[in-house]
Amino acid sequence: MDFAHVDVWIFDLDNTLYPPEMALFPQIEQRMTAYVMRLLRVEHGHADRLRRDYWRRHGTTLAGLMAEHSIDPLAYLAEVHDIDFAGLAVAPDLAAAITALPGRKIVHTNADSRYAAKVLAARGLDLFEAIYGVEETGFHPKPQRASFEALIAQAGFDPARAAFFEDDPRNLEVPHELGMRTVLVGKGRRGPDAAPGRSEHVAHRTDDLTGFLQAIAARP
Repeated sequence: MDFAHVDVWIFDLDNTLYPPEMALFPQIEQRMTAYVMRLLRVEHGHADRLRRDYWRRHGTTLAGLMAEHSIDPLAYLAEVHDIDFAGLAVAPDLAAAITALPGRKIVHTNADSRYAAKVLAARGLDLFEAIYGVEETGFHPKPQRASFEALIAQAGFDPARAAFFEDDPRNLEVPHELGMRTVLVGKGRRGPDAAPGRSEHVAHRTDDLTGFLQAIAARP
C-alpha cells in the first residue's frame, strides 16, 4: 500500500463509515419508495423500480426526481432521512484509526450534511474537518464529475494527494481519473441495485476499514 504521499483522506458515509449490517440504508430506501409512491400515485413495485432506475441513470433517486419531476430536495431529504439510528454502534477503534492518519479528514456523501452529522455522532466519529453533502455540491451527486469538482474547489486540496474511500465502485471512477488513491470498502453494491462498471479505477479493496487504516498509520 502506497499512501505516503496522501495528506487528505476522504470518506463516503453510508455503508462505508458503518457496515451494511447496521441497516440504515434499507430504512432510507423504504422511505424513498414511499415518497415515489405518493408523488407519482403508483403502486409499491412500480415505485421501487422507478427509485432504482433513477439511481442508475442519475446517480441518486433524488437527482432523478429533481430532473424529471422538479421536486423540493430539502423536503425530500428531511423525509427520507427521518429514520431510526438505534442500530448504529460506537466505533472507538475506527475513530482512533482515522485520527491517526496524517493530514485532513473529510466526509463526502450523497446524503445531506445534517443526516451525516447524526450518523457520525452515533458512531463516535465527530472528528472530521468538514462534511460535504449533496447541498454543498450544488445537488450534484456522486458519481457526477461536478460533485467531485465542487468538493475539491470548496475544500481546496490537490487530488493527487488525496485518498477516497467508498462502498460504490462507480463513485471511484472520477476520483481515480483525478489522481486520487481509491479504496473500495466492502464488496461493493450487489444485487438489483448494482451498477455495471470497470474495475481498473479501484486501487485497493478492503472488507475491514479499521484494519486497513491501522495498517496505513503503522507504516513508517
